[in-house]
Amino acid sequence: MLSQTLQAALRQTTKEGLVEGHGDLRLRRARPEDRAAIDQLLRRSFPQLLKADYPPSVMVTAVPLMSHANPRLLASGRYYVIETQGRVLAAGGWSKPTATRGRGRAGIGHLRHLATDPDYLRMGLAEAIVTHVLEEARREGVTEMQCMSTRTAHRFYWAQGFQSGRELQIPLAQGITFPAIEMWRKLD
Repeated sequence: MLSQTLQAALRQTTKEGLVEGHGDLRLRRARPEDRAAIDQLLRRSFPQLLKADYPPSVMVTAVPLMSHANPRLLASGRYYVIETQGRVLAAGGWSKPTATRGRGRAGIGHLRHLATDPDYLRMGLAEAIVTHVLEEARREGVTEMQCMSTRTAHRFYWAQGFQSGRELQIPLAQGITFPAIEMWRKLD
């Protein structure tokens, strides 16, 4: 039921692009001042949710590096949170490729840093963010969305219409990598 409620709320977009609250849940653009709350969400989510799919060596080295909000993504206007009573329950967003990232193909977007509070899984929060992101990207001319999925989230993205590619090692710091799965979805 919560998922249907959020999907209905997604259709009620204001001129600022924010989604009106539905009940006590609200999907809105993240702001730089949300960084601490998003960091807290990532520190709750990643260690708990990824431990079944990654060895302890990855959990102790890579996960702490991933558990911080990206300030540029927060400031981009393309990163969103779902909150209730000031608590961030889910977050995620997207970016267009940049020349500095070396992935500058026209029409390609990248789904980025999606996370849900472990206490609020399977309630449609991440799906609501992905739906919103894909619609926004379509409006901006994106024809394909890519993401680097964790092993844990692979099934979730597949259920959202993404196709699987190869597993890669994402460099995070000197000598520290993170195994991820390339995924993509055409936007019609």
